[in-house]
Amino acid sequence: MLATFMEVLDTSVANVALPHIAGNLSAGVDEATWVLTSYLVANAIVLPLSGWFSTLFGRKRFYMACVAIFTVSSLLCGMAPSLGLLILFRVLQGLGGGALQPISQAILLESFPREKQGVAMAFYGMGVVVAPVIGPTLGGWMTDNYTWRWIFLINIPVGILSLSLTAAMIFDPPHFVRKTFANGLKLDYIGIGLLSLGLASLEILLDEGQRNDWFGSNMIVTAAIVAAVALVAVVVWELRQEQPVVDFRILASRNFALAAVVMYAVGFTLYGSTAILPIFLQTILGYTALLSGLVLSPGGIAMMIGMLVVGRLLSRFEARWLIVFGLVVAAAGLFQMSGFNLDVDFRSAMWARTVQALGMAFLFVPINTMAFTAVKPEKIGYATGLMNLFRNIGGSGGIAMITTIVARRQQFHQEVLVTHLTPLDGGLLPTLNGMAANLVAHGATSPDAAVQAQGLLYGLVQRQATMLAMADTFWTLALIFLGLIPLVLCLRGTVAPRGAVRLANSSNVIPLLTHLGGRCHASDTARRKPFHLG
Repeated sequence: MLATFMEVLDTSVANVALPHIAGNLSAGVDEATWVLTSYLVANAIVLPLSGWFSTLFGRKRFYMACVAIFTVSSLLCGMAPSLGLLILFRVLQGLGGGALQPISQAILLESFPREKQGVAMAFYGMGVVVAPVIGPTLGGWMTDNYTWRWIFLINIPVGILSLSLTAAMIFDPPHFVRKTFANGLKLDYIGIGLLSLGLASLEILLDEGQRNDWFGSNMIVTAAIVAAVALVAVVVWELRQEQPVVDFRILASRNFALAAVVMYAVGFTLYGSTAILPIFLQTILGYTALLSGLVLSPGGIAMMIGMLVVGRLLSRFEARWLIVFGLVVAAAGLFQMSGFNLDVDFRSAMWARTVQALGMAFLFVPINTMAFTAVKPEKIGYATGLMNLFRNIGGSGGIAMITTIVARRQQFHQEVLVTHLTPLDGGLLPTLNGMAANLVAHGATSPDAAVQAQGLLYGLVQRQATMLAMADTFWTLALIFLGLIPLVLCLRGTVAPRGAVRLANSSNVIPLLTHLGGRCHASDTARRKPFHLG
């Protein structure tokens, strides 16, 4: 549980520190979002491979290797002297952290007899649930009182303790069979290469497009072509493999295909809104990192409460109606955010985020329940990996596209607002004169005050333009949620049996609670015999 707690905590604290990271490393906030998206893409790549690596190295060894990689990369992130190196180390951190949650769950379920697995998972869940609740506040406190680097350095003692306890107390069960290349284990190198190349190129396209004038840049055109060719090629290639890395044949199931599209859109909206809200609070409203963390943390509590309710309702109501309810509630929270202005108070911001988070609690588990109803038991591992892949790619794409939307809408609103800053506008001169008089009263000379007043007024225009752009973005995200409702109604509705509810919970409850991407799937937990450590 320690390693998973560490990974979830690290995911939830990064958002509130983003403006500080950008300022300290001499980068724009839009550039700093690479710190989030690079981690998600690396995470998405390693997810389908976690079961394969467990088979090759043994579950304990692979788990310890992941913890070690995550811990060392956290140290490197904390010492990074530039944004480029920080992004590189975050990729390494994502490669190490991607398998922590699925492997830790598999170890947990195999380490306890069936009658004690519920208690063990509850204890595990308590630690994982606490992390996203305290994460934003803890991250904000460390960032304000020390430096953003401590949000990564804090992982080091936890990682060392986790390695020590794992080495002493965890063992692979007797029924676990390791395989090697000599006795038939195969790795789809081409599939992995095409998937990695396609996802990396797509992320470059989305993250760098706005800054490089989109298709006016040769680099962006090249990235788009490579992404399109690689992603189409990986689908064609994987469909022809007996042991694919990602089994796209599962998408032939109508319910699974529709659920995957919905999951992509939910990941897009969740990660995108979670990334820009702290930026809005800190850069526009002047909140400290701690205060912005306090705005986010109650959302974690709302998710916890919502998850308890959803678990009971799934056995009584069709999952699609719970999804519709969740979409409407989350959209209501986003519509509240679209009404923000420069005078919004702490309570209003917190409640809007809490309403959105409560709606999110009704999405992930019901979506997975609907998706897995038509999936064969032997394909569950592939299905959960593919579903998490859709969620992570939706999240990374959401963060990239949201920053683009904000930048474009800010330019639009600034062009509209400056049309009123002309001598023909009756309110301009009195405003400038009032600002200049105030500056003179504070010691400025009259010529300097006149120039400074124009600078202050332009700064106010920029703040207003950014505020309106943020409001437009929240409004767009709310419409995306409402637009998913017809798609959800196309799902074949059934009341989920308790087993399906339990599988969906183990598959995606943690990603929901982490806001930014837990990485949990049931590929190694399904159909395993319980094993009690002696």
